[in-house]
Amino acid sequence: MKKLLAVLAVAFPIGAQAALVDDVRNWRAGHEAEIVARLSELTRLRSVAADPEGLTNTANRLLALLKERGFAAQLLPAAGAPPVVFAELKAPGAKRTVTFYAHYDGQPVTPSEWHSEPFTPTMRPGKMESGKGDARGIDMKTAKPPFDPEWRLFGRAAGDDKSSIAAFLAAFDALKAAGRAPSVNIKVVWEGEEERGSAHLEAVLRGNRALLASDLWLIGDGPMHQSRTPTLYFGARGSMGLEAVIYGPLSALHDGHYGNWVPNPAAMAAEFITALRDSEGGIAIPGFSSDVRPLTAAETQAIAELPPVEAALKQEFGIGRSEGAAGLTASTMRPAINVRGFRAGQVGAQAANAIPTEAAVSFDFRLVPGQTPANVRKKVEDYIKAKGWTVVTADPDAAMRAAHGRIVKLAWGGGYAALRSDMDSPAAKAVIASAGRAAGTKLALLPMMGGSVPINMFEDVFHVPIIGLPIANHDNNQHAADENLRLANLWAGIEVYAGLMADLNW
Repeated sequence: MKKLLAVLAVAFPIGAQAALVDDVRNWRAGHEAEIVARLSELTRLRSVAADPEGLTNTANRLLALLKERGFAAQLLPAAGAPPVVFAELKAPGAKRTVTFYAHYDGQPVTPSEWHSEPFTPTMRPGKMESGKGDARGIDMKTAKPPFDPEWRLFGRAAGDDKSSIAAFLAAFDALKAAGRAPSVNIKVVWEGEEERGSAHLEAVLRGNRALLASDLWLIGDGPMHQSRTPTLYFGARGSMGLEAVIYGPLSALHDGHYGNWVPNPAAMAAEFITALRDSEGGIAIPGFSSDVRPLTAAETQAIAELPPVEAALKQEFGIGRSEGAAGLTASTMRPAINVRGFRAGQVGAQAANAIPTEAAVSFDFRLVPGQTPANVRKKVEDYIKAKGWTVVTADPDAAMRAAHGRIVKLAWGGGYAALRSDMDSPAAKAVIASAGRAAGTKLALLPMMGGSVPINMFEDVFHVPIIGLPIANHDNNQHAADENLRLANLWAGIEVYAGLMADLNW
C-alpha cells in the first residue's frame, strides 16, 4: 500500500479541486447500489448496549473493512465497554495527521414504535410523516440506480452514526479508484459506547496517547444545519441530567376533603420547575451564566450568516411560537434547563380526585463553555435551598417529613463540559476552505452544536483543534423510532469526506 500511495502521489498530484469532486461524484454515481448495500450491512448489525455480541461483531466487521483498504488496524480494548476500532494510513509527504472519529453504537430500540424492524434496513421514498410510499418500502433487489436522492434508508443508527462510517469508506474507495493519494496521514477512531456517554473512552485515549496523536480531530457525528447546507461545527454543548422527586402525603388523599390544606406535590413540582426557568427558556438562577465564555466576533458573524430556518421549522414542527426572540442557533449558544418529563397522579379516564403522594421531574441541563458540571450542581442546589427546599439524596423518613415542608430528592447524572474550538485557527481555516471546495457552496458554520457529544475529552487529552463534520439530515429521527438517512446527505457527505482526505493542508 505504501508503494502504491507513493506512485499515486507523483502521478496524480493533488490540485484542481473541481476535478477531484468530479472524480468522486462520477465514482459514486457508478457505485450507488454498492454504497447503499454497505450502509445497509452496517445498519443490520445490532450495535446497541443491550446486545454486547452485536457490538463486538460490529467492531470486528469495521476492523476487517479497514484492513481490506490497506489500513493498519487494531481493536483497542476498553474495560467494561466495547472495543475502540483504531486504524492508520500514512501518506507519502504528508505534513499533518488527521483523526476521523465516529461511533458505531446506536440508541436502544422499542420495535413496536417502528414501522419496520429496526435492524432490517428499509428504503422508502421519503419521511414516514410525509405520506409517501408505505411501511413496506422499496424493493432494493429490483431498484436500479441512479437512486432518487430523496429516498431514505430507515434503521437504527443509519443516520447516527453509521452514515459517517459509510461515507468515509466510500470516499476512500473513490479516491483510490481515481488514483488520488491522501494529502494527510489518516487515523480512524470509531467507538462503541458514545450513546451511553463514552464513559470508558477517555481511559482508552490516555492509555494510547502516542498511538492516537494527531494534528486535528474531525468528528463525524450529528445532523447538518436545518437548511440542508453542508455544515461544520466547532464544538458541542455539555450535558448533565437531574432526576427530582417531590414529596406529598404518605398516601393519596381525597382532594375535596383535604385540598387547599395538604400540599399537592404535583403543584409543588410545577412551582419547582418555574422557579428554575421561565416560559421563554430563561434561567432564573442568579449567577447561573456568570462563568459562561462569551462568543467571539468570528462566532457571532458565523451565526449571523446562517441561512434562516426558523419559519420553516415552526411549520414543520407545528408550533406557533419559539422561546425567546433569538434565532435557533443563537439560542443554542446559551445554557439551557429542559424538562424531559413530568409524572404525578393520573389523567383522563384514570384520573382520581386525589392529592398524589409524590411528583417526579426529569431535567436535562445543557452546558456551554466556562461551565462545569460541579459548578452547575452547586448553583442549582444553593438556589433551591434558598427558596426553602430541603434537599435529600434518599427517600425521607417520617421524622424528615415532619420537620420540613418542602422536600426534594435530587439524583444527578455525571455529565460533561462543553467545547468550542477556535474558528480562526490555521487548522479550522484549512478545513473550512477544503470542505467548502468539496461541497461547492458556502458552508453553514456552527460555533457549537446544540446537542451534546463528549468531545471535550479529545481536547483535554490531545490539545488540538476539534471540528465536527456532520452529514445526516436534520430530520433523521435521531434517537427515536424510524431513524433514517436521506441519500442526498450521504452523497454529499462522501464528497466532503473525500475532499478533506485529499485536499486538506495547512
